[in-house]
Amino acid sequence: MTSETRLLLEAEVNPTEDAERIKVAFTNFFEHLRLELLTEDDRQVLRGTAEGERSLMKFQSLLYQERIIAAARKVLLRGVRGNEITFFLNRQVAFAGHISFCKPIGESPLGPIMARIFTEDPRALIDWLTPVV
Repeated sequence: MTSETRLLLEAEVNPTEDAERIKVAFTNFFEHLRLELLTEDDRQVLRGTAEGERSLMKFQSLLYQERIIAAARKVLLRGVRGNEITFFLNRQVAFAGHISFCKPIGESPLGPIMARIFTEDPRALIDWLTPVV
């Protein structure tokens, strides 16, 4: 593991939504986030960023609590592209404090939370988050 790990979260804030609910969904899983509400082309996007693996410790703990290590490992491995791991979370389920991975379109009615983890060694990070038992 390396402190060069960076986390980026993004979710579109729909006109009928309260951005505070999305902030709760972000912070239910990830810590030490810097949050900002951005306006891009007539839409609002909530962005969260963090540095270091400490921001992922709560996420790792929840993967164990929910007993979804093997499923999470598959999702994370499928999301590796170079030094980046990309995955999507259902925002309504995240707001309730549970992890539900989803596809980028269609499975989360209000739109997903997009998570990207940038790291020098994605495989080592995935092994740390979701060790093979």
